[in-house]
Amino acid sequence: MADKAHRYENGFPKIGIRPIIDRRKLVKAATKDMTMELARAAAKLLSETLRYPDGSPAECVVNDVCISGFKEASQCADRFAKEGVGVIVTVASGWCYPLETMETNAQLPHAVWGFNGTERPGAVYMGALHAAHNQKGLPIFKIYGKHVQDLDDRSIPEDVQAKLLQFGRAGLAAALLRGKSYLSIGSVSMGIAGCIVDDSFYQRYLGMKNAYVDMTEVTRRIERGIYDEKEFRIALAWVKEKCRIGPDPNPAELVIPDEKKERNWETVVKMALIVRDLMIGNPKLAERGYEEEAYGYNAIASGFQGQREWTDHFPSADFLEAVLNSSFDWNGVREPYIVATENDNLNAVTMLFQHYLTNTAQIFADVRTYWSPEAVERVTGHRLEGRAAGGILHLINSGPAALDGTGEMMRDGQPAMKPHWEIGEEEVERCLAATSWRPTYMDQFAGGGHSTDYLTKGGMPVTMARVNLVEGIGPVLQLAEGYTVELPEDVHAKLDERTTPTWPTTWFVPNLVPGDPVFDDAYSVMEAWGSNHCVVSYGHIGADLITLASILRIPVNMHNVGSKRLFRPSAWSAFGTKDAESADFRACAAYGPLYG
Repeated sequence: MADKAHRYENGFPKIGIRPIIDRRKLVKAATKDMTMELARAAAKLLSETLRYPDGSPAECVVNDVCISGFKEASQCADRFAKEGVGVIVTVASGWCYPLETMETNAQLPHAVWGFNGTERPGAVYMGALHAAHNQKGLPIFKIYGKHVQDLDDRSIPEDVQAKLLQFGRAGLAAALLRGKSYLSIGSVSMGIAGCIVDDSFYQRYLGMKNAYVDMTEVTRRIERGIYDEKEFRIALAWVKEKCRIGPDPNPAELVIPDEKKERNWETVVKMALIVRDLMIGNPKLAERGYEEEAYGYNAIASGFQGQREWTDHFPSADFLEAVLNSSFDWNGVREPYIVATENDNLNAVTMLFQHYLTNTAQIFADVRTYWSPEAVERVTGHRLEGRAAGGILHLINSGPAALDGTGEMMRDGQPAMKPHWEIGEEEVERCLAATSWRPTYMDQFAGGGHSTDYLTKGGMPVTMARVNLVEGIGPVLQLAEGYTVELPEDVHAKLDERTTPTWPTTWFVPNLVPGDPVFDDAYSVMEAWGSNHCVVSYGHIGADLITLASILRIPVNMHNVGSKRLFRPSAWSAFGTKDAESADFRACAAYGPLYG
């Protein structure tokens, strides 16, 4: 089997902790121990709570000495650069000299925690520091506890913990993107603008590169056997054992013969192996003399065009997308690979954002239909109730919804989607058992193949999101926190039969906000959605997404996150305090993309 240890062989970005103190001799002596203890406490919190995509704890680097002036600040910056620090947290217990101790690397996400104690003027320092950063165009996240602490108190208050972790998650997500690539396999699918890869967006906002491979490269590797033959046999056996085949929806005259279906299964398994190898490389290929093919494209996300040039002739990419996007395959549980159907790279970026914030698999879907309560009752005779009473969104797409999206994993007795290191074998089996692999509709996919057919369990807290590119603005992010819901079986069947019943369905209801111009009702959420696709992530992670977007300088044009949960750089308040959404647009425009 493929050795995938090379997937992150250069390691992960670290969180650098900068303890800052007053340089005056007596004050320095009185505060250095306390400051260092607070810095270590922050490092302990972050490393014990945050995880890298492989499940290992986030690594923090605490500077060896407290920083009191230019020299120590410079030495700390040099050390952090050598040790691969991608996120910075500054910790201070009282007054310091802001201009002499501040970090000026504008590309590193930076938060400052100032101890709230009356003995030392921490609030005064925080005010002076963030003013200095704002004046110099170096936005920082300001963390200052609500309640005054005693001078001998080394604990981190709950509100400070929450902000440290919210910043840490978003900062690491931004740092994980830097230096990686998006692999475009093919080009634009069926005229969908989200398939257009904008190199400038990736370079300037995400710090990423772009790689391009024609779909004929997949054909070449299939025909010449450029994949791990041993792993292929293992994968094919796993498919035959674990993948439950569902009814063929095609009329008799269009049904593919069984022997052709068997050959198609072999093809799609090879496609999955090849796309993964294109993304991250595979040392096994070098052993067979394919050194260039073994190299890969250092891609943390990819997209496969598929329709129609591929799917009119070859079996669809639904299998490769669904399996790679899931948290498991024939090699067991593992981190998902982010693969966008139809090469919708903007949805892939959204999948990356949400995956790095949660370490879970993502559901890629069409925003297919809004069903009003009146329409549901007219068609089915059923009156929607509970969370669904105001109407529901039908989220559905042919292949790339991760099998984790069945909701067959459990947390505290409730359906969930979990990081791969928390997933048990019995949960994998339940996800597979809940999924039916349906032959594709031949009028849509003339080359055949199989699509996943499952129904997401209700009751999961989820966040639906999407990055869009808008001329005159650039990228914008929109999101909606809400819940998956379940319908009576016969009601789901009637609604599902009106679209494409061989595809996975997630019934979604956004959290409503009375009086909000968008979130006052579910219909308006769909009406304001910026594209045909969306990404659904487990958990209400809207606040983390908004924090990440502010780091990258991407404004958020639509969300239902309460104002108390918003956490952006302190400079954003200078652009307006009464309308946070407008201030966000102005701040992002003023500062420009994180990487210029």
